[in-house]
Amino acid sequence: MPGPLDSFSCSATSDWYPSGLDHIWLPYAQMKTAPAPLPVVRTQGTRIHLADGRELVDGIASWWTACHGYNHPHIREAVQRQLAVMPHVMFGGLVHEQPLTLARRLCEILPGDLTRVFFTDSGSVAVEVAMKMAIQYWLNRGATKRDTFVCFRGGYHGDTLGTMAISDETGMHQAFAGVLHRHLIAELPRDDDSESALVTLLERHAGRLAGIVVEPLVQGAGGMRFHDPDVLKRLRRLADRFDLLLIFDEIFTGFGRTGTMFACEGAGVVPDIVTLSKALTGGTLPLAATVARGKIFDAFWSDDPMHALMHGPTYMANALACAAANASLDLFAGGERLRQVARIEQWLAAGLAPCRDLPGVTDVRMRGAIGVVELDRIDDLNALRRAFVEKGAFIRPIGNAIYLAPAFTIAEEDVAALTRVIGEVVRELAAR
Repeated sequence: MPGPLDSFSCSATSDWYPSGLDHIWLPYAQMKTAPAPLPVVRTQGTRIHLADGRELVDGIASWWTACHGYNHPHIREAVQRQLAVMPHVMFGGLVHEQPLTLARRLCEILPGDLTRVFFTDSGSVAVEVAMKMAIQYWLNRGATKRDTFVCFRGGYHGDTLGTMAISDETGMHQAFAGVLHRHLIAELPRDDDSESALVTLLERHAGRLAGIVVEPLVQGAGGMRFHDPDVLKRLRRLADRFDLLLIFDEIFTGFGRTGTMFACEGAGVVPDIVTLSKALTGGTLPLAATVARGKIFDAFWSDDPMHALMHGPTYMANALACAAANASLDLFAGGERLRQVARIEQWLAAGLAPCRDLPGVTDVRMRGAIGVVELDRIDDLNALRRAFVEKGAFIRPIGNAIYLAPAFTIAEEDVAALTRVIGEVVRELAAR
């Protein structure tokens, strides 16, 4: 049936654009009513170049992945070198240099004894693997009923069935609420009262719990909600008290986004399992990792073949992706990227401060290279996104939150442009 996508035209587009739209299924979009997606022909640095000649400043680094900006020469050259040697080989019964090097480097920079890396190809699958690890950890130790997790209101962990089940049931996946395994969703222990409520929940269900899953410091896709490091310290104490595994989902927060290399460092807490993706390859290729402490791995070390972790994505430890990730880690060496994040936080604070006084704004907050303007309501997300594009910015609000999570290499004037655009659009929205 005809819809908005069918009527879109762009004088500078190639034949691939209108014909391809007849066959594509877009993410997070009601295809009948969705506005036309923007045709992109090139990316460079912090810029998205459209087919009609327009240039957009990217405020969200392609869902937070392109931390070094687009098309960074060091990463591009590393991938080109690897492509000439070996783009991929299966990881079953074979190993190769790039993932072995990457696993060692990740374990060297992660805190504590997070020493075993299992590679996958997406953040959702990395979290699924973490859940499987946690449940099988107990199974291998003879605890057959510990298959449930405590997770938190406002949380989001992915779009696969397992990860939907540990995300906030009031979020985008509420249509599936009746068919998912029911885990326990609690309030984050931000103070003594909420911690006491969580203790009561843990006491009631301790015999069937495998672990606790949380996004450390920032709940990303659930609305860019922040919490203090003390929340994670409380969770570590409770996990130890009730003999539960603590899983940190650092798909969004890992690799500098909150101001330290990993959010767990900012809290001084070592989880039992951590998941990584998004910025792992600098936004170049899909790759994810689930990293476990030694005690987790030890529960799988056995003469019994059924105690093995029976999981193996076809493209796990892909050579090109691991080469990109190793090159990305090179760019973090020396600490300049984290110094850039600190500067971005200052620029965001200065640029978004005037929004505090605008009608409809309920909160303005920053953490590392994340800036958020929370509105009391957003009635038309598509119209808001279109308004940003018309002003030369690519920004995609989540829920009621207009947020920025740009590349760490972004220039001060581009941050100023993005924050100015947000202020202008919010003012226009209030004037309607």
